Amino acid sequence: MEKLQAAIEKARKQREGQGPARTGPGHVTEPPVAIADAWAALTPFEVSAQHAAKSRLVSRDGGAEAGPFDMLRTRILQQASSNGWTRVALVSPHAECGKTTTAANLIFSFGRQSDLRTMVLDLDLRRQGLAKVLGLKRDGHMGEVLQGTLSFAEHGRRWGDNVAVGLNSGQVDNASEILQSARTKQTLDDLQAQYDPDIMLLDMPPLIGTDDNFGFLQNVDCAILVAEAERTTVEQVDVAERQLSELTTVMGVVLNKSHYTDGAYGYGYGYA
Repeated sequence: MEKLQAAIEKARKQREGQGPARTGPGHVTEPPVAIADAWAALTPFEVSAQHAAKSRLVSRDGGAEAGPFDMLRTRILQQASSNGWTRVALVSPHAECGKTTTAANLIFSFGRQSDLRTMVLDLDLRRQGLAKVLGLKRDGHMGEVLQGTLSFAEHGRRWGDNVAVGLNSGQVDNASEILQSARTKQTLDDLQAQYDPDIMLLDMPPLIGTDDNFGFLQNVDCAILVAEAERTTVEQVDVAERQLSELTTVMGVVLNKSHYTDGAYGYGYGYA
């Protein structure tokens, strides 16, 4: 642990001074040794093929079925690179739009982008969410990490060499207060200094029902709105997009669970 703390402190100083030169995602020099050590120290995890099939993690092994998520990954990277964005929130108008399944599939898509470091954090603190979709059990939750009572070095998990994941063990009672706190903002800044991710994807709660997003989204560069085909109404999308635009930049809208996309982008797969 002392070695890791020393590495983190060195990484912070390097970022403040002569950190790695960047001009956006995909334009990165070899990471400083301290940052590489911090990533290597994260505990790796695996997702079985059986669980991936059960949980619709179609991006796990790449190929044609991963096409829609690889396309989304590439569009995110293009927009982020053009605008100098790093923090991207995933938000839905209401529950069960498939936002967390989308975030989980993006873990594997970004994992195949080996020249990039990606951090995916489950900040929907009111449920287990991403951990359940991935089939992982966690004792702690991101609320503790955000408040500084649990280090990400202990809590975080790593897919492959270049995707770090933060998960939740269950519901956090004071989720809104945590997300809106100054301590959370500082923790996000610290994570960027310590791990220097090219992209940070934040899986957020639905807009309807809580104020979690409204006090937090000032901490991100942009947001993607994930809607559910045949269930999310046009009015709900319009209202959610207006709300998001008052809080941050809207990168785009993703139509999820569509059954009418066969042949789109050259892929014969009907779930995007």
